[in-house]
Amino acid sequence: MMPAGLQRALLTVAGAVVAVLIAVAVSSVAILAAGASPVTALQAMFDFGDTQIQVVNSVTTLLNRAVPLFVAGLAVAIGFRMNLFNIGVEGQYRIAAVVAAFVGSQFDLPGPVQILLIIAVAMAVGGLYALIPAVLKVTRGVNEVIATIMLNYIAINLAAFLVRGPFAGERAEGQLTTSTPELPESAWFPNLNFLFEMFGLPAPRGGGLWGFLAVAVVAGLIIWLVLERTRFGFEVKATGLNASAALASGIDPKRMVISAMVLSGAVAGLIGLPEILGRTHAYGSNFTAGLGFLGIAVALLGRNRPGGIAVAALLFAFLDRAGAPLQFADIPPSVITIIQGTIVLMVVIANEVTIRMSMRNEERRAARQLATTNQAGVAA
Repeated sequence: MMPAGLQRALLTVAGAVVAVLIAVAVSSVAILAAGASPVTALQAMFDFGDTQIQVVNSVTTLLNRAVPLFVAGLAVAIGFRMNLFNIGVEGQYRIAAVVAAFVGSQFDLPGPVQILLIIAVAMAVGGLYALIPAVLKVTRGVNEVIATIMLNYIAINLAAFLVRGPFAGERAEGQLTTSTPELPESAWFPNLNFLFEMFGLPAPRGGGLWGFLAVAVVAGLIIWLVLERTRFGFEVKATGLNASAALASGIDPKRMVISAMVLSGAVAGLIGLPEILGRTHAYGSNFTAGLGFLGIAVALLGRNRPGGIAVAALLFAFLDRAGAPLQFADIPPSVITIIQGTIVLMVVIANEVTIRMSMRNEERRAARQLATTNQAGVAA
């Protein structure tokens, strides 16, 4: 007999694979409706270039896109672990990014200290902003979905006001966008281009491979340890499964709601830092938006586990990078959105199916064990 844990893992993987295949099939229908060839679209999506430098640049673009998506997935997953829907990750990372970028521009400390200061400010602001819906939930019973959605609008518009007003840096004549003052060079996170050079490949052009990738990996490991190997992680899951039972066993559900939301917000505060520390070195009015909402899809696809979230972030980054090659092949880039949406929908359905199959298998296993025990009792 196959072990129960391995069986559940195989069901999960199979469900994800089937979801991706169905998404590709549905997208193929959309491509045909647009008058293009699905085979041509597939070839364009996997076209990373003809030369070494083109391939390196394509891989770098993919990894740089995956880093903030992975962090966003981690932030959302922390809330999901105890049935908290932190839809406010979008607003939390935007307000954290603008404040951290401005504070970082006001100091010129040694490199490691400067970067740690910016990271600490971003996590503190994100955590404090997430504290608002947590307090509203435990003190007034306000649903966190409604509270965080409303706070998203406040954060997005507040960030836009700050970057055009009190936090605005000098703007060149004729420049249409505004941004915070540029960070000093001590706050520029070193890139990881040496990873390509180790294999005899050319260094990518532009800003290169963001060094924040290393921070994201460390953050994923820490989150995994905290949620899977600590008492806090056990209390988070116990509260999410049954708050009344958790209270009866000595766990304070209100404290856990606040702790989980603040931790989720603190991690969300890191989402914008790869771009700020690795490329733009400031928060601008054209700062990348939508990462918080994509983090929800990434967390769902990754089953709220860091390993799965990493794979989901790479998949979504791959699809995002494929937008440009599809345009060159005269295929609507909206196909990417169709694929992403279909994957999320199919994964939700696949998760429900695999959960029911696992429960059914557990019931059958328990029935067989009970029958074996009864037979042994009769024989005795």
